[in-house]
Amino acid sequence: MSDDTVIEVRDLRKTYGSGDTAVHALRGLNLTVRRGEYLAIMGASGSGKSTLLNILGCLDVPTSGSYLLDGIDTAEFDESQLSLLRNRKIGFVFQSFNLIPRTTALANVELPLVYAGVRRTERRQRANAALELVGLLDRAHHAPNELSGGQQQRVAIARALVTSPAMVLADEPTGNLDTKSSNEVLGILDRLNAIGRTVVLITHEDEVAAHASRTIRVVDGSVAEVLV
Repeated sequence: MSDDTVIEVRDLRKTYGSGDTAVHALRGLNLTVRRGEYLAIMGASGSGKSTLLNILGCLDVPTSGSYLLDGIDTAEFDESQLSLLRNRKIGFVFQSFNLIPRTTALANVELPLVYAGVRRTERRQRANAALELVGLLDRAHHAPNELSGGQQQRVAIARALVTSPAMVLADEPTGNLDTKSSNEVLGILDRLNAIGRTVVLITHEDEVAAHASRTIRVVDGSVAEVLV
């Protein structure tokens, strides 16, 4: 694995169940993502896209094959170690925002640093810097219900960035947003990639995938098409 590779997936297979009722979600999938790349992953429902997402995010493990994240073989880790790996190496942005309702934007962004045991003063500094990066420093002390959907997603992006992860994994990040808010969120992801962040974007929309520098389509558990 070269120094400029963040994701290295080889012959990845995932099977749920066994015997005649077994579901083969991934069938020997191969994928490499370079450091600083902006990759879109597309696929219909049932294509294996969600399974791939869960494995890339260290939320699930493959039945066979290998997955190296930032040079680390995830197969060598137990669940508690995978949890630490997720916190340190992956920034998650979900369609549903997943913010804690009755706390501030600042506290939401600080949360991964709390889990990582970072001291309060440093947490506050890093969370403020992340909010400034997404243009929401002036909303730091607002609760999620005081923010628009687009602003909530920008808080979620700040939270994803606060640990300086090797990869930002965005799962349908504009799925619950109007056109204006979608463009704002995609603009942030574009700017993050322009300054060197690795972004992996899961989407079913061609116009969203068009922001990426490379697009792959997953069909029946394997990469069927690569669009550059």
